[in-house]
Amino acid sequence: MRVASIQMSVVEGDKEKTVVKALENIKRAADADLVILPEIWNVGFMSFDRYASEAEDREGPTLTALRQAAREAGIFLHTGSFVEKDNNNYFNSSYLLSPEGDILANYRKIHLFGHNSRETRILKPGKKVIVADTPLGKIGMATCYDLRFPELFRRMAEKGAALFLICSAWPYPRLEHWIIFNRARALENQCFLVSANSVGPNLGTTFVGHSMMLNPWGVILASGGDEDVIIKSDIDLADVQNARDKFSAYNDRVSWLSRRSE
Repeated sequence: MRVASIQMSVVEGDKEKTVVKALENIKRAADADLVILPEIWNVGFMSFDRYASEAEDREGPTLTALRQAAREAGIFLHTGSFVEKDNNNYFNSSYLLSPEGDILANYRKIHLFGHNSRETRILKPGKKVIVADTPLGKIGMATCYDLRFPELFRRMAEKGAALFLICSAWPYPRLEHWIIFNRARALENQCFLVSANSVGPNLGTTFVGHSMMLNPWGVILASGGDEDVIIKSDIDLADVQNARDKFSAYNDRVSWLSRRSE
């Protein structure tokens, strides 16, 4: 299958124009089977003062427009994330959509980011590890800061994920961390990984871009730089089992080490 990652910048202060920009990018990526957008791309991750006022439920305009875009393009679409309101609580929420625009999965970011960020003060963390069983294969979903926590990715792999999708708003100066964690999460689980990172400025913070696609050996198949771009790669999820058969690191894990001690 062909996967496309949309690396894009926010139109500062203009949610409507940013949504239009994303929809245009989805059309340009429509030759792919699966497309992914970045984290809180519709207003910008650093726009904390707008989180509450711009929050939407699943019937809101952002998800509605993306469901229509998935139908028109005939693609599986990872929506990236947006601030979702549910019973007076706010979440960093992402969806996986079918080519018919149906909701296949909803992931709420588990590890919220508190360093020079107000995310932990405004949002509630998710509580569920999400692996979507799709016609393409089993797909695990994660968001940005989650990359620093390997136990989440190991749990997704143990639930059958062959591909990790990560939407992100990873900022400078931690570019090297971003590259290391993308490669490590793919390699240590012998899974494919596709990330879509934000790029450009948002209220004084600049995002690093460098969205990437990696195979189960941790090899980068495609990568963006530090400007708006759509990257694409053809992948075969059967290569996950092939990699594990050739080199048994994932199968050699000692499972009791991941259990809670008594």
